Amino acid sequence: MKRSLFILGLVFTVFACSKDNDPGQEVQFDDTPYAFSFGDFPAPDLPPDNPLTVQGVQLGRMLFYEPKLSLDNSMSCASCHNQANGFSDTNRFSLGVHGLPGGRQAMAVFNMAWNNNGYFWDGRAPLLRNQALMPIEDSLEMAETLDNVVTKLAADRRYQDQWVRAFGDEPISASTIALALEQFMFSIVSVESKYDRFLRGEVNLTDSEERGRELYFAEYNPFFPDESGADCAHCHSPRNFENDQYMNNGLDAEADIDDFGLELVTGQVSDRGKMKVTSLRNIELTPPYMHDGRFQTLEEVVEHYNSGIQSSSTLDITLANTQQTGLMLDAQDKADLVAFLKTFTDEVLTTYEPYSSPF
Repeated sequence: MKRSLFILGLVFTVFACSKDNDPGQEVQFDDTPYAFSFGDFPAPDLPPDNPLTVQGVQLGRMLFYEPKLSLDNSMSCASCHNQANGFSDTNRFSLGVHGLPGGRQAMAVFNMAWNNNGYFWDGRAPLLRNQALMPIEDSLEMAETLDNVVTKLAADRRYQDQWVRAFGDEPISASTIALALEQFMFSIVSVESKYDRFLRGEVNLTDSEERGRELYFAEYNPFFPDESGADCAHCHSPRNFENDQYMNNGLDAEADIDDFGLELVTGQVSDRGKMKVTSLRNIELTPPYMHDGRFQTLEEVVEHYNSGIQSSSTLDITLANTQQTGLMLDAQDKADLVAFLKTFTDEVLTTYEPYSSPF
């Protein structure tokens, strides 16, 4: 094993000192900072030990679209996180290299820079760099070993050179793969929806969208039904329309909860059925909905919160308080609310070239 690693390191060193594809261009470390643009969002609190650089983000972009990360070289991260679908998968469960479905719906990948409370539906990855490696080794996803991935990348001249540009003397390793993927995923931002432009005074909302906006932010009030709203912002608050927390949103009654969510990570029964509250940005592009993809349409999602909340010991207290009357939304209310949710769609995200495949 040590001999293999030595040979691998020697091969890498030789190529690292070699010329680029352009015979007149020396491959050199380049720590030019990445110009991270995030619109009107507050500055994110990014990890100081992995600053975004132009070359690091580019390497992460290459890896994100690289099928060599999978066992049979058929799947990349982008296979389940498609840019056209807001970096998510419209299949209820993504299929891995063995043709088997995963256990949960693929989560959308954007605005990760404002996520500071774990990753995955159950929060099992504390940092984005930890999340980046888990699908590679997951037997239901890419089913590859990290050692094999390192070997495959080390044999590819493009990666030999790009590693030098991004990390200098640091070799191709699981650690640097994770850091590069983290940089690229942090760089993916969604800040150009119609609602963003509305806040900047550049566009107006339609009458239906505006009424949906009022319902979205108005609190539930069982004593004054005419003034009661959908209270969506309680959990899906601006600007990213999430709260970075794990909550039980009443999908199942106690006895029917078959995915324990956060409890699988913490071991606490009080976390049973709690899942990460996801961003509603680009929600129009990311069906199906919920951790198990049980709802195909936004109308079904709204109806769940309007009349379908199920009781359990870990149900969020705010949702539990609505159970007696439901949200009292009529058909027009629900249509207006869906119209407003669709203003969160960011078409720039779906076509922005720096987020697309570099190959």
